[in-house]
Amino acid sequence: MFTGIVQTCGKITELNKIGDATQMKIFAENYFSASKKGDSVANNGVCLTIESCTQNEAVFTMIKQTIDNTSFKEANVGSMINLELPCRPDSLMGGHFVMGHIDCAATVKEVMNRETGIEIDLEIPESIAKYVIHRGSIALDGISLTVAELPKENIIRVAIIPETIRVTNIGCWKPGTLANVEVDMMGKYIEKLLANYKLRVES
Repeated sequence: MFTGIVQTCGKITELNKIGDATQMKIFAENYFSASKKGDSVANNGVCLTIESCTQNEAVFTMIKQTIDNTSFKEANVGSMINLELPCRPDSLMGGHFVMGHIDCAATVKEVMNRETGIEIDLEIPESIAKYVIHRGSIALDGISLTVAELPKENIIRVAIIPETIRVTNIGCWKPGTLANVEVDMMGKYIEKLLANYKLRVES
């Protein structure tokens, strides 16, 4: 489990096809010094398992389903990746509960400069948009953000402060960029509970 507070940005240094999977090497100076094989790391919000690592680099393998359902379908060597280690029982919950299980990839539609920070509009599928609420939490590329507005159907707007731009890859986003989306899991739990309750009432 993660909190959506990105700790550093790494860089993809290798992408190697292995059948229908892709092996990825990430460089982040000193970031993996306390990590070991088998540990989980959120890469742009995707929970991946370390297969091998040194102090500065870690290797992950992404299966076909992961690639097809995330922004990693468009990843390239040199791409910047948001990294977060799993939270501990004593971790500060600065963001919100993030599982690292991506719901979809959203498309950046517009990036708007403001006097302080930026605002970004993204288009998300209708099947996922129903779980997004005004002022609710959402994870985009592993960044815990608040939904600032819902200006149009299937469009969400987030407001980004300078510090988030500084420590994440969000400053590289432009129209057409894909961003991994994980909605707040509570909405999906409530939906399933209500559906099961309705079935029991009707039976």
